[in-house]
Amino acid sequence: MGKESAIPVENESGSPTMRTAETLLRILPMALCVAALVIMLKDSETTDYGSLSYSDLGAFRYLVHASGVCAGYSLLSAVVAAVPRPSTMSRAWAFFLLDQLLTYIILAAASISTEVVFLAYKGDVSITWSQTCGSYGGFCRKATASIAITFVVTLCYVGLSLISSYRLFSKYDAPIAYTNKGVEAAIFQSS
Repeated sequence: MGKESAIPVENESGSPTMRTAETLLRILPMALCVAALVIMLKDSETTDYGSLSYSDLGAFRYLVHASGVCAGYSLLSAVVAAVPRPSTMSRAWAFFLLDQLLTYIILAAASISTEVVFLAYKGDVSITWSQTCGSYGGFCRKATASIAITFVVTLCYVGLSLISSYRLFSKYDAPIAYTNKGVEAAIFQSS
């Protein structure tokens, strides 16, 4: 009824070339996340006005944590994608859901950090937030570089999300409702 196909005819990744391409696509965000993380971790500056560090701003701390989580997931998912295994619905759903989740986590980190950097460059007179990049130019340049890298990571995760959603929804049909002795139930069928 709700069982997956027990015949492991085809790997989820298809050919070895496709598996290699997906593994490399999963490794790329890991390297970029580590680069963004390291740049942000080293982002601090001391001037005559005082010192400023990434840890002083919650948005930048979130970016560091999100980059660390995404780097770890990218490494783990690359290892799992590299190993040839039979396609299962649970594996397809796991990749789909986790790719979606990490896409939104890293997008949120990049967006929030962009807002903080924008305020640091432009300021906001209505809330008495002054421009800080005039005094902490090096800090702002490093933060901007880290955020730019994070947006590239977001694009990588969007691509991975599209791949995992295509694999899931092209291979498995939506649940089909049917009546069996007056009871409606949903089942999954393999295409």
